[in-house]
Amino acid sequence: MSVADSRPPQDGPARGRPRSEAVERAITEGVLKLLEDGVPLAELSIERIARTAGVGKAAIYRRWSGKEELFVDIVRAAEPQSPELPGTSLRDDVVALLEQVRQRGLMTRSSVLLHNVIAQMKTSPKLWEAYRTNVIEPRRRKQHAILRRGQETGELRTDVGIDVMNDMVFGPMLVRAVMRPDADLPEGLAEQMADAVLDGLRPVSPPRT
Repeated sequence: MSVADSRPPQDGPARGRPRSEAVERAITEGVLKLLEDGVPLAELSIERIARTAGVGKAAIYRRWSGKEELFVDIVRAAEPQSPELPGTSLRDDVVALLEQVRQRGLMTRSSVLLHNVIAQMKTSPKLWEAYRTNVIEPRRRKQHAILRRGQETGELRTDVGIDVMNDMVFGPMLVRAVMRPDADLPEGLAEQMADAVLDGLRPVSPPRT
């Protein structure tokens, strides 16, 4: 399945002319070909992408506002999709999100292309800001919502701020998956981390007198 096939459907009405899956596939595969050929992101102009894909520049601009949005879409489609949360308990939802981070780490390590693209994105403030706004921040908002709900249901302490709690719960897996490429990411790691950290974040019962 190509990147174009795996892109999530867009919310809201389509802008401009109806999308052509064949054209969109040609564009995304054109970008991937250029990247696989070693062309740096900084040298990927809309003109060059259009020429490689065999389409006009207007076809690209009808789908993406610019190359930053196009690159973010391609990277987002290449990463694990946002999981369906079980909703059965705080622990189950946390495990699902931690597992996504673990899978993302495995995928980034196994894909030289994805690893290189993400590394190049970090050197471009404009491109990294687009990735942070459209990919990282939505994930973080989902994490915050789960933890906030855990506080409301009494599953989590309320004396720890959501932002701090978020870093405590999801930070260790992120560090291990992204910042420690030599660290193992075995199956069951998400459950192990979730149980360890949530045990310390459960409400403390008052001592019996």
